[in-house]
Amino acid sequence: MKDFLHLLRRFIPPYKWKLIWNIVFNFLSAIFGAFSFLLLIPSLKILFGTQELVVAKPDVDFSISSFENYFNYYISQVILEYSHEKALIFIGIFIIVTVLLKVGFYYLGIYMIVVIRNGVVRDIRSKIYRKILRLQLGFFSDERKGDIMARMTGDVTEVENSIMNSLDMMIKNPIIILVSVAVMIYMSWSLTLFVFVMFPIAGYIIGRIGKSLKKESRRGQQKMGEILSIIEEDLSGLRIIKAFNAENRATQRFEKENENYFHIMNQLMWRRFLAHPMSEFMGTVIIIVVLWYGGQLILNEKSSLDAAGFIGYLVFFYSIINPAKAFSTALYSIEKGLASMERIDMILQTPSAIKEQPGALAISDFETNITYDNVSFAYKSAPVLKNIQLEIKKGTTIAFVGRSGSGKTTLVDLLPRFYEVTQGKITINGTDLRQLKIKDLRNLIGYVNQEPILFNDSFYNNIAFGMDDATEEEVISAAMIANAHEFIVATEKGYQTTIGDRGDKLSGGQKQRLSIARAVLKNPPILILDEATSSLDTESERLVQDALERLMKNRTSLVIAHRLSTIKNADLICVMHKGELVEKGTHEELLKAEGRYKKLHKMQVF
Repeated sequence: MKDFLHLLRRFIPPYKWKLIWNIVFNFLSAIFGAFSFLLLIPSLKILFGTQELVVAKPDVDFSISSFENYFNYYISQVILEYSHEKALIFIGIFIIVTVLLKVGFYYLGIYMIVVIRNGVVRDIRSKIYRKILRLQLGFFSDERKGDIMARMTGDVTEVENSIMNSLDMMIKNPIIILVSVAVMIYMSWSLTLFVFVMFPIAGYIIGRIGKSLKKESRRGQQKMGEILSIIEEDLSGLRIIKAFNAENRATQRFEKENENYFHIMNQLMWRRFLAHPMSEFMGTVIIIVVLWYGGQLILNEKSSLDAAGFIGYLVFFYSIINPAKAFSTALYSIEKGLASMERIDMILQTPSAIKEQPGALAISDFETNITYDNVSFAYKSAPVLKNIQLEIKKGTTIAFVGRSGSGKTTLVDLLPRFYEVTQGKITINGTDLRQLKIKDLRNLIGYVNQEPILFNDSFYNNIAFGMDDATEEEVISAAMIANAHEFIVATEKGYQTTIGDRGDKLSGGQKQRLSIARAVLKNPPILILDEATSSLDTESERLVQDALERLMKNRTSLVIAHRLSTIKNADLICVMHKGELVEKGTHEELLKAEGRYKKLHKMQVF
């Protein structure tokens, strides 16, 4: 219950007035439901002659007995002036009106809870998405994409179905129970005291079963995350699975996890569905005990209740049983949902390593140079870069070469602060990156990846991605510079043609030229090219290289390359090896030095 209340404190405040109105409406619904039965018992006694008619008009105050006496007086007047049949009609109309008010206020309470329920679920989903976009890239190296997707979909849905669907029951049922208990105390406090002794016993038994749900639910959601990860991996690698005839192996891996999920969910559902029969059985046991105890008191004339009053008392007591059962079912569901909320909080409460300092400085242009000042970077405890010392002057092209895993991509990723420097500092225009506004810094940098990142949208929207104020003329001009205009206009709808998931309708060269067009439109003073031509055929490479040369003109460019032929005209070539900058110089200077660069060059020439 403590975790549930903590969850409400986090997400309910924007909807606090709707919650207050929900409580008010549920309280009014419970009051009218209770009064209709409370006033019905003496009315029927008078109607059927088991109680004397009330002929003297009673005084009216704000007590239950006063309302009861006044209602009895009014029924007596109807019988005296008209007939018993008219009084019966009046009682029927009274019940209809009170029930109408009861269900009307109940609906208004539901109306408010719907907004709260859907609003909280929307807020949780939005918080997760915004948090994912803010987290550093290193977070996603440790997490499976499928598991993150499971938390955004399956876990949020579980919170919606388990916790938010139970919210109404957690508010409405205690109100009904409190109103009914208040009436029961009014009717017989001694019998009610006996009932209170019985309820904690039943509550303890039901609570013990409910606690086991949380653990099983957590296991189930984790397993679903593993299943989604397998599906995501297998869909991405379907070509390899078929090429290596590995369908059986993939199927066995999936079915093993699917079978484990089957057993976990069986355990979970067996416990969950135990809530209703267990609460019904315990409720029946309590009713029988109360019936025995109360009946014994009445038969021995030791109670203030008569037989009719005792029947009315049992009606109110029974009106507690159903809300109590629903309340226990809600507790079961909440325990299940809280396990999903814990998994969601693993994302929401992950600290972001990339933080903008209070009062960060604005930057609108790149003016002088970029300096890597004794920069080191380690991912967790593993060193990736060591003591990098490098100056990049405005307008120059700097190339980074070296074996895979030497730290080239990490080195350039530190510039837009995709990762945070572990030691040392990087400055731009003489200012430490950590003192600048992140958005302003990244506005200065254009990025072209080895694997183009495209979205299942139109050519136009992919080129104009992140540039909301771009005009159609600017988009077409960028496509022309990137050698992309020709193949775009050849499609059925031109720039409004959808390119498919990750641009799967395009060739590798077309994808890369579209990615270059996006960088051209952004028109950044600093450009990062991460092996932009390494995966292309010769003809596509020539078209992309031509587009890149136009893009790099009059810009400061950081180029990561495996093909040395593409960067031999660079102003400075940096050779990386095991996280260290081991050589620097022009193409000719490095060949004369006969170091690691010359070995790489010989291998590629051969």
